[in-house]
Amino acid sequence: MVQQILQKALLLLLCLVVSQTAAAEVVTRLPVSGKLAALTFDACETSRPSHFDQKVLGFLVAEQIPCTVFLSGKFMRRNGEEIKRLARQYSFIEFENHSLTHHQHMERLAPEQVRREVMAADEMIMSLTGRKPLFFRFPAGNYDPRTLAQVESLGYRVVHWTFPSGDPDKKITSQKLTSWVLSRTRGGSILIFHINGRGYHTGEALPGIVSDLRRQGYRFVRLDEILPPARP
Repeated sequence: MVQQILQKALLLLLCLVVSQTAAAEVVTRLPVSGKLAALTFDACETSRPSHFDQKVLGFLVAEQIPCTVFLSGKFMRRNGEEIKRLARQYSFIEFENHSLTHHQHMERLAPEQVRREVMAADEMIMSLTGRKPLFFRFPAGNYDPRTLAQVESLGYRVVHWTFPSGDPDKKITSQKLTSWVLSRTRGGSILIFHINGRGYHTGEALPGIVSDLRRQGYRFVRLDEILPPARP
């Protein structure tokens, strides 16, 4: 009898582990079949001061293009007033969580450090925008099953990208960037660029990319228009 109880308990525990593992997911595409795409931008700061790339931001605002900006803590501290202004004036810009310090290997952090990276940035975004973020993007895209599960347990869905644009590479010209992005974009693509000055030719390339995709019939959406939030 005792052995049967132990076997049932072990089976229940195994099912629980499997279900939790299955729930862990990094979103890399929108769950759509039509010509919808998400423009997403990382706004982070590492070793040198970073500000909004005004060529990129000015184009998005002038065209009123729905987009999602992932904010890190250092960037928020330096650009807080502008983030407040953008959140107040432009509802088509969505702000989400990109960690507190932009530690590029969060999988190497202890659980309490991971929690601080997520929740401290969460509080900053709420204080600047008045809105609780729903999605998290790991710095440099690095994670492991443990950190992914922990971020999800904090109420976030993790959203990365369908393919890298390569825009932090100074050698990639605006022409190459445009050609690469247009050749890879499909319905449901989550596009990634930088809006912190590290997308060296993004400001030159973005108008052509957007114009060509619109000509093909694409429409741009905020992530929160399409992706449901994490399950409680």
